[in-house]
Amino acid sequence: MKYIPTIGLEIHAELSTKSKIFCDCPVGFGGEPNTRCCPVCTGMPGTLPVLNKTAVEYTVKAGLALNCQINEFSKLDRKNYFYPDLPKAYQISQFDLPVCKDGGLTINTPEGEKFIRIERIHLEEDAGKLLHDSYDNYSLADYNRCGVPLIEIVTKPDLSSSDEAREFVEKVRLMLLYSGISDCRMEEGSLRADVNVSIRPVGTDKLGTRTEMKNINSIRGIARCIDAEIERQSELLDEGEAITQETRRWDDNKGESKSMRSKEDAHDYRYFPEPDVVPISFTKQQIEALRHSLPELPNKRFAKYTADFGLSETDANLLLTSVSLSDFFESTAKECGNPKAASNFIIVEVLRRLNDSGLAAEAIPFGGNVLGRLLKMVDGEEITAANAKKVLADMFDTGMEPEAIVAGKGYKVINDTGEVENTVREILAANEKAVAEYLEGKEKTFGFLMGQCSRALAGRGNPKVVQDILRSELNRLKGSC
Repeated sequence: MKYIPTIGLEIHAELSTKSKIFCDCPVGFGGEPNTRCCPVCTGMPGTLPVLNKTAVEYTVKAGLALNCQINEFSKLDRKNYFYPDLPKAYQISQFDLPVCKDGGLTINTPEGEKFIRIERIHLEEDAGKLLHDSYDNYSLADYNRCGVPLIEIVTKPDLSSSDEAREFVEKVRLMLLYSGISDCRMEEGSLRADVNVSIRPVGTDKLGTRTEMKNINSIRGIARCIDAEIERQSELLDEGEAITQETRRWDDNKGESKSMRSKEDAHDYRYFPEPDVVPISFTKQQIEALRHSLPELPNKRFAKYTADFGLSETDANLLLTSVSLSDFFESTAKECGNPKAASNFIIVEVLRRLNDSGLAAEAIPFGGNVLGRLLKMVDGEEITAANAKKVLADMFDTGMEPEAIVAGKGYKVINDTGEVENTVREILAANEKAVAEYLEGKEKTFGFLMGQCSRALAGRGNPKVVQDILRSELNRLKGSC
């Protein structure tokens, strides 16, 4: 490569509070336009904001999950600018004293682990949303999103490729999900990112001029826009042209960007302390209490799954892709007492059914403890593994308890060896050609005969018992020849 990319991210996550950051309007996606807003969140003259305590605590939790230092004292500031989706012409945000600073996460790269620094996490209010009609050439403003509490996670320019950016955003998303502070639904805009990209010639240390892509709401889009911007800037430098510091709009459908405006710097926003909101103050004891209130995060669960449960890294990562799936697995493993069996059955059978039906783990119609009871029946040789799959299908379709399905469908394993012996002898008598081939030394015929016995027993025969009796009967016939 002729150029070295330098990438920084500004990840915006809406917080899952019940009400907005400065008023009691409800927080929620969708709804009729302009029905979830009031004079406070639209900034009408004469209104005063009142800070949402839960939003501040969620910001601290995000910082703790992302290994940040928490400032015991911070304040809110006015960021002065006007867009149609921010009617009061300023945003209440944070400037020089954010709630969180100096954190980071480790990601995996082809060259090994790499620590991506987080410069700051600050709390602010979200803006509204513009709905554009290019055909009739007008835009409509929906202010429902105005005042939704939002955190902005600002990285240092430590990322070097779209793959690194993708993994970092995925890891941040998991941390926020497991912390319980954001639903991180990118398709609904509750998690989105601004991407800053610059390139510099190989052999130089001075960073190039950066551009910014605004409000990208998919991980795939983040990666695509980085690659496209690196290519665009490389072509400009190859042609001897200069890179302009600007904000660009990314169109993921077309795979291209276009210039929106020149990029502002901090002084352009004329920050000053917000006069209507008191500063934020925490004691060390309050911060530690919030730290202890955090649930078990994915990095700790990963260590437990691999070290204590003996799962592969691939399987552990797969089970950690959602909080619901991880919780479901842990409940299953606790009930059946066999984490490996629980992992294998969930990954192979449960996830296959979810993928085939296009459902998420939240849609599983029974708890992990219920699946654990099914797996205990398999371990206890009460039913066969093959019939356990049939029971699972009925559990998804009907929501019935596994014990009721096993009893109703007659899936209980046959423990009467006399019945198994009679069935085996009937199968051998009905398959004289296969028996003769086995006696001639064709071992693979044994699998065919085993399958016939299992089918005749309707899958209720204990496979080990059936195998032992079949082998014994064949040896008996061999000895009599």
